[in-house]
Amino acid sequence: MLHGREAEQARIDRLLAAAREGRSGALVLRGEAGMGKTALLDYAAGEGITTIRSTGIESEAELPFAALHLLVRPALPLLDALPDRQRDALRGAFGLAHHDPADRMLIGLAVLSLLAEETTEGPLLCLIDDAHWLDRATAETLLFAARRLDAEGVAIIFATRTGDNDFPAPGLDELRLTALSPESAAALVDRRAPDLTPAVRYRLLAEAAGNPLALLELPALLAAEAPDTGPNPLPLTQRLQVAFHGQAAKLPAATKALLVLAAAAGSDDLATVLRAAATDGVQLADLQPAQDAGLVRTDGVTLSFRHPLLRSAIYQGAPLAQRLAAHRALAAALTDPNDADLRAWHLASAATGADENAAAALEDTAARARGRSGYSGAVAAYERAAGLSTDAAARVRRLVLAAETAGEAGLLDRAGELADRAAPQTADPLLSARLDLVRATAEFGAGKPLSAHRLLLAGADLVREADPSRAVRMLAQALHTAWYLSATELAEVAERITALALPESDPMTPITRYAVAAIDGRFTVDLRAAAAEAAALGADSPRDLVQMCGTGLVIGQDDQAAELAAALIAECRDQGRAAPLPALLFFRAEAELFLGRPREARIAAVEGLRIAEDSGQGQWISQMNAFLAYLAALDGREQDCHGLIGLALADELGGAAAPGAPWTVAALGILELGLGRVDSALTRFEALTVEPARHHVIGLRTLPDLIEAAVRAGDQERAAEQLTRLTAWAASARQPWQAALVARCRALVAPDAEVDNHFRVSLEHGGRPFEQARTRLLYGEWLRRTRRKNDARAQLQPALAAFERLDAAPWADRARTELAALGVGTAVKPAHGVLARLTPQELQIVRLAAQGMSNRDIAAQLFLSPRTVGHHLYKAYPKLGVLSRGELADLPLDADRLSA
Repeated sequence: MLHGREAEQARIDRLLAAAREGRSGALVLRGEAGMGKTALLDYAAGEGITTIRSTGIESEAELPFAALHLLVRPALPLLDALPDRQRDALRGAFGLAHHDPADRMLIGLAVLSLLAEETTEGPLLCLIDDAHWLDRATAETLLFAARRLDAEGVAIIFATRTGDNDFPAPGLDELRLTALSPESAAALVDRRAPDLTPAVRYRLLAEAAGNPLALLELPALLAAEAPDTGPNPLPLTQRLQVAFHGQAAKLPAATKALLVLAAAAGSDDLATVLRAAATDGVQLADLQPAQDAGLVRTDGVTLSFRHPLLRSAIYQGAPLAQRLAAHRALAAALTDPNDADLRAWHLASAATGADENAAAALEDTAARARGRSGYSGAVAAYERAAGLSTDAAARVRRLVLAAETAGEAGLLDRAGELADRAAPQTADPLLSARLDLVRATAEFGAGKPLSAHRLLLAGADLVREADPSRAVRMLAQALHTAWYLSATELAEVAERITALALPESDPMTPITRYAVAAIDGRFTVDLRAAAAEAAALGADSPRDLVQMCGTGLVIGQDDQAAELAAALIAECRDQGRAAPLPALLFFRAEAELFLGRPREARIAAVEGLRIAEDSGQGQWISQMNAFLAYLAALDGREQDCHGLIGLALADELGGAAAPGAPWTVAALGILELGLGRVDSALTRFEALTVEPARHHVIGLRTLPDLIEAAVRAGDQERAAEQLTRLTAWAASARQPWQAALVARCRALVAPDAEVDNHFRVSLEHGGRPFEQARTRLLYGEWLRRTRRKNDARAQLQPALAAFERLDAAPWADRARTELAALGVGTAVKPAHGVLARLTPQELQIVRLAAQGMSNRDIAAQLFLSPRTVGHHLYKAYPKLGVLSRGELADLPLDADRLSA
């Protein structure tokens, strides 16, 4: 019976009821120690749903996937039901098979699929206690799975201590446990300790302050104190530890020794504890007094303490010498090779100074953790190994490995700190360059592109003679940081790359040749050929090729950039690599927008945002939200636009200096222009003409918008100035769609006698659907002003149709207003049917299904469970049924194939 937790129980009941109906969900119970979190988990476990449990253990917090293995161990026979890559990734993570390090999201997807497999017989409940002590690899994997839950019938409940840093779980529902009400606290005390004197009962209720564990554990301690003792000044958690320690102190010496070993062991493996205790003649029978006192529970195989605070109280209350001896005994007892990692940590815990044996064991542990994608555990092991090293060179090498591994794990602050510690300890140019790369990555991640840029240049200088290929790779990254600085910095890096003159056989040669050509304004170099040559030479794909997509968009090779991004995305999906996807999906989204396919752009951006949020990639969270704000502005969704801009410029992403800031400026500019607020639009667009935004993709792409805003605001001089820039860019890129934009902008600034010809030339060049419709709109407006009504109508009607098809509401309104001025009535059409009915994810799933892909294959591509894919298809088909064949073709979807 739980007192005072009716609301919490009702919330759990709703979660479990949803699971019984096939709907998944997750809940985080957050509260101070002793607040009753475990009791609520026990309540959930007793509600008749198949349950699996795991617990975070403080001493295992650096052992990758330790808690995850405990959770899914009952389901391991189902591993063969998973797709091959997912199965191999999970086996590798658990050390069940050799496997190259897998993407963390692939392991998370494997867990999600495994949990879904467990629900074939009914709903599943996963309970994770003490989540604040989960190893980082387990925490990341379970959080990924929890966020992707949808229609599997899985409920996950985490219990964790209060404090956002104890177990950050953004995106999941939380329930904060507070103290029991005075009435509930009194009821609990009266039921569990009815014989307390009134004085002790009063003190207990006052000092426990509604903490259920304190209400249960403090009575004995208070009863033993003198009646006139005043309030205890110790914090409640420490008082509970004192109470627990007092209970253990009454036990026989052999029993206490066994409990110290169990507390130091961390795991629940009773056999290991008994082997360690045997050297001192302690045996299983000595555990009985602790069982009789209710301090521990055992089934003969496992051993668990009544509460984590009890374990901590026994360990901390033991003398230091006894704790060290316990760790030495446990290390000696762990002779199985499968326990090598735990043994290494016990050796480290037993060390009182430098110990090369322990350091070497921990370095091996770190290498194994890294190979299993347990990067956080590897960082801790490398760092501790460095601290135990007796040799200076070995210490620095281990610190460098720790820093690099932290960078791979996305722990950029920690990576920078480790690199800063290691840098003064080495004069080796190669190690120094590796550290500069780590520090540069950390600085860039912290929103400091200038310091990152300087570190990359310095690191490249250190190895330019000894390892020119490494130097060029660092300079290639310096090109990326230079984009955030100025054209001058870009030119300097390009000169350095050219001066190194790599051999033609180096895979970086075609990559850097393409980038340098773009910086030099030689836009005729072919992206498709450069990427193919780099791949043939053995470039690390997609890592080395990602930025080529961005460079292609600067040049204006949108179709080739879209093609390369699509190929690299497919490669990542096939390999189960999610980490590179946000960058690639962002470039794919940009390319689709520039090619005149805003719906495709939105699908890519929404997926990219979801993956960036799941993997904690702040740069792309900012960029994707900013890009989606731009799409909202095109549609005239002003409120949505401003909301997305707020997300893109969140303080934790850098605020006004966030990576997505230029796109937010463009979004506000196009919003204002579409709504006819030209002065405000001009101000926004002008902000994109100064460094560093001036040479960004969006800085170039908004030149036609700036020119239109300037003309409509009466600033012909400003329009002519920017037309010169646009003309130069188009002359270098030699793309027909750019020529169409130049001709349109010339029409805006030309004398009346030349306007008609420039508009006609623009339309003859063709161009993208949205831009061509804008050209027709501007042309039609001019024709109406010059009283050529029939000609105006011939331009405005197709413009309106295009805007309506693209859901560009503000532009459609302008065209409708112009037609009304010509006496042509037009009905306002609702938003395009598919956007009103289908989510981007549903449309993506339906397309893949219409291509003949199975739910399982679709799930693997989109990092979902097969059951969730089926659920989305079930929801999507009725929505598609009301669309015409023409609307389906516009998606594009083949109606006959879809029906089949």
